[in-house]
Amino acid sequence: MLRKGILNERDNPMSSKRKTIFNLVFLVVVFVLTIHFVFRGEDIGDILQAVRDADWRYLLLGLVCVILFILGESTIIFYMMRTLGAKVKMGHCALYSFVGFFFSCITPSASGGQPMQIYFMKKDKMPVPVTTLVLMIVTITYKAVLVLIGVAAAIFGSGFLRGYLGDYMWVFYLGLGLNIFCVTLMLTLVFAPGLAKWLMVKGLKLLEHVKFLKKKESRLKKLEESMDQYHATAAFWAGHKRIILNVFLITLVQRCILFTITYWVYRSLGLHSVGFFAITLLQSMISVSVDMLPLPGGMGISETLYIRMFEPVFGDLLLPSMLLSRGLSYYGQMLISAIMTCVAYFVIRDDTQTEKKEKSVC
Repeated sequence: MLRKGILNERDNPMSSKRKTIFNLVFLVVVFVLTIHFVFRGEDIGDILQAVRDADWRYLLLGLVCVILFILGESTIIFYMMRTLGAKVKMGHCALYSFVGFFFSCITPSASGGQPMQIYFMKKDKMPVPVTTLVLMIVTITYKAVLVLIGVAAAIFGSGFLRGYLGDYMWVFYLGLGLNIFCVTLMLTLVFAPGLAKWLMVKGLKLLEHVKFLKKKESRLKKLEESMDQYHATAAFWAGHKRIILNVFLITLVQRCILFTITYWVYRSLGLHSVGFFAITLLQSMISVSVDMLPLPGGMGISETLYIRMFEPVFGDLLLPSMLLSRGLSYYGQMLISAIMTCVAYFVIRDDTQTEKKEKSVC
């Protein structure tokens, strides 16, 4: 499925460019609307002054956490690639991750990240079956960690969460439910491909029957071809349980590193009364809530939940804290990834295409 998508985009570069432009315009519109509704009626001068007064040493720690978060995925990709026998440089794995996070930041539900990662891996002569297998396992473990954290919080910390979320608890349960559904679906595709294929074929025929989709024989064929990748994932999972566990643990650490950014912002503003664990847990609940929502970075919803949850924590410094926390964890991540994506375009080159061009010139 990922493989088909990226090949189609490569065959039609104009379509890919239009999608990128549309996503960037959509991102800017949502950003402007979010800023308008969040900061409407507030004294921007006071907010910016509080931001300027923040201790830059703690903010630097937050920025380091952003970079470590991205490099955490690089470590997983490098580890998995080497396990599968692919020869790849750690520096290139870092670039794959920066590319993935940049396109995830600017597309709804982070849908653009992995196709672009596959595109750059293919330019780097990585076998497509290997890259799709690696990224599928990365996706499953990435979502599974959120499910683990969310379920643990729902069971052992529901009273704590209700005290901060109040009437917004339904958003948390919705986000957790969507993540559970997503992980369950992916695991069904991996471990019960026969059942998954039957359900998907029936679903496809139903959508065609109610005229939601036009009837196409090629669509069913593509669906059957995409199931091959899930068979490969199941086979790898069955034979490499220790490696999957290691990937899961690295992912858990990776996600927790990102969740700590709000605590470093808290300390940068000279606050001390609320503990590291409480702030990190609250931030993780925002991620659980918005991860599956069809907005770039959960923009708009993330800010609403942040204001609701962290008002008792930051008090009068709530808006400056949000500006710094979101600025580091989302916009900072997007900016750093954008710069490194430009680097990737120059560093990772398709030598085959270059050779063809040189021969055609000769």
